[in-house]
Amino acid sequence: MKPLALTMGDPAGIGGELSLKAWLALRESGIAFVALDDPVRLRQLALDQGLVVPLRTVRHADEATEAFQSALPVLAVPLASAAIPGRPDPANAVAVVASIEQATKLALAGTVGAVVTNPINKAGLYRAGFPFPGHTEFLAELTGATGQQIMMLVSPMLRVVPVTVHASLRDSIEMLTTEMIVAAGRTTATALRRDFGIASPRLAIAGLNPHAGERGALGTEETTLVRPAIDVLRAERIEVSGPWPPDTMFTAAARSRYDVAICMYHDQALIPLKTLDMDHGVNVTLGLPIVRTSPDHGTAFDIAGKGVADATSLLAAIALAGELARRRRA
Repeated sequence: MKPLALTMGDPAGIGGELSLKAWLALRESGIAFVALDDPVRLRQLALDQGLVVPLRTVRHADEATEAFQSALPVLAVPLASAAIPGRPDPANAVAVVASIEQATKLALAGTVGAVVTNPINKAGLYRAGFPFPGHTEFLAELTGATGQQIMMLVSPMLRVVPVTVHASLRDSIEMLTTEMIVAAGRTTATALRRDFGIASPRLAIAGLNPHAGERGALGTEETTLVRPAIDVLRAERIEVSGPWPPDTMFTAAARSRYDVAICMYHDQALIPLKTLDMDHGVNVTLGLPIVRTSPDHGTAFDIAGKGVADATSLLAAIALAGELARRRRA
């Protein structure tokens, strides 16, 4: 199997120490990856935290598999300024973006099997002129899939897809359309079949309003937006149910009746997933010509450099990226 590409994330966050811990956990029998990062930063992090992680700077990603058991392979992406844990520096935004760009190019060329992204500081990138809401939209631009990208959050207990993502609640409601719901359903069904090996995926569509609108008493969007989308998806032979009342569709009994919940906005999807299984949550971008996953947490500046960051979600993201890459290759 080809190695995975692991981006640096924000240099002041926990991404670097998670990369080191992931190598320690996987070096003997796990999935090989190459870190697109600053080796000086990683070496200092390992020293500061007492982690015995030898590094090997490589010139080509395909050297990573052979090197992985003895050292963490690094494709060097130099920082403009020395990274200080917990103190993001706008001067390093160029390196953060370059790490993502290079990883994506390697995946498009087939040199790596998938891209796993460490968390970025969106606000810091915005101040440096980054024009995209987040990783998802940037990766879509880099891969020529703008408008096709869909964010899915995956854990062993639940899969969720928010139809609207990085927007305020007010804006999310205003921008929601039947066509967006249909597009999310189509892309999700295709991905579940191709990448997750589910022959006949079952999609549960959430309502927007309390009690799914209570037959119009608490809102009409279920009738005007959601049900027409369900009708279109059913006509395309996609197994879909709903609209479900959002307050009851995430119980254990309800979750057993579907493979993914299509939700109308960000928190409607992410709150139940993170409540049920924060540690093992993985962010997957659907609709791209490459496989991309990410841990389901942020930069955690408050604990960066303290040695307490938990690599469980990153390890889950690496494992899922390897699984999806194998299925897609097959």
